[in-house]
Amino acid sequence: MKGTLNIDGFWAVIPAGGAGTRLWPLSRAGAPKFLLDLTGSGRTLLQQTLDRLAPLVGDRALVVTGARHRDAVCGQLDLPAAQVVGEPSPRDSMAAIGMAAAMLERDDADAILGSFAADHVITDEDAFRACITEAVAVADTGVIVTLGIQPTGPSTAFGYLRLGDPVGGFATARAVRSFTEKPDAATAAEYLATGEYRWNGGMFVTRAAVLLDELAREHPDLAAGLRAIAADPAEMAARWPALTKIAIDHAVAEPAAARGMVATVPGSFGWDDVGDFASLGALLPGDGVKVLGDRDRVLALDSTGLVATAGRTVAVVGLDDVVVVDTGDALLVTDRAHAQQVKAVVDALRQRGADHLL
Repeated sequence: MKGTLNIDGFWAVIPAGGAGTRLWPLSRAGAPKFLLDLTGSGRTLLQQTLDRLAPLVGDRALVVTGARHRDAVCGQLDLPAAQVVGEPSPRDSMAAIGMAAAMLERDDADAILGSFAADHVITDEDAFRACITEAVAVADTGVIVTLGIQPTGPSTAFGYLRLGDPVGGFATARAVRSFTEKPDAATAAEYLATGEYRWNGGMFVTRAAVLLDELAREHPDLAAGLRAIAADPAEMAARWPALTKIAIDHAVAEPAAARGMVATVPGSFGWDDVGDFASLGALLPGDGVKVLGDRDRVLALDSTGLVATAGRTVAVVGLDDVVVVDTGDALLVTDRAHAQQVKAVVDALRQRGADHLL
């Protein structure tokens, strides 16, 4: 490895999936949030993800996305087409990340991968890259490493990991005692009071072979299927639908942590998974009413919140924490307190057969 930039043998794996239903009608099945510019930067979330990783990996990146989005992903990224893998159907994060791991293992038995979701927002990118650099060095010892995100509050929207003993020879790395699914508010507050917990942002760094060997221990058929597809891509259509549908946390991280095979590098960088309009509003600059789109099209009087407009003029008067999203064919009006319930609108539209809006 060469310092903190362009780490030899290190690949970025970017799973780009999900419809982001809590951001409807901006994010939809045909145009999911990772393909959108949701921060007003001029770059989509997917492009920003690769931008921040490029100093570490150069063009060593594999993107795994749905078959229907593969062309759009290729259009947004300056990567060889062979490095954008289209999944025939969603099989959750283990299949997506495991597919990339099997491809890397096939070509380089010593390859180390870092898995980073395509739809997250990171601030303080220098701190982020320093964290990854240490994680790669820890992963080089043969363990699975996750980035432990410093909580900013007792959130019930994220999973948590519990810190164990320091890992000898490294600046900040700690063992991971256990993972916990999204806790209730009281439990989350108790976690933060101990100082022993970090958010689990689902970012993993490990040797590709180690990940697949650990998967083979817990789910041998899934590991074998992924390795078979990597060995002969013509097997994808036949084997993919039968692969076990499971998240990487449940398939590998949790059981490996119980056996002392998982470490974490705590990170102090800012992180957000842009899970709903409340978090999106907090990311956008400005005071009062935050605007995504043409600010000149929004008139806000004595109001706070978020307005996203695709072209029409939107006026908001005398409302606090309002959320207004106008995409031309759909209009959402809610408030910050109900942002997590937007997914229910998508469910209701699906039940009505309004697939053209999804």
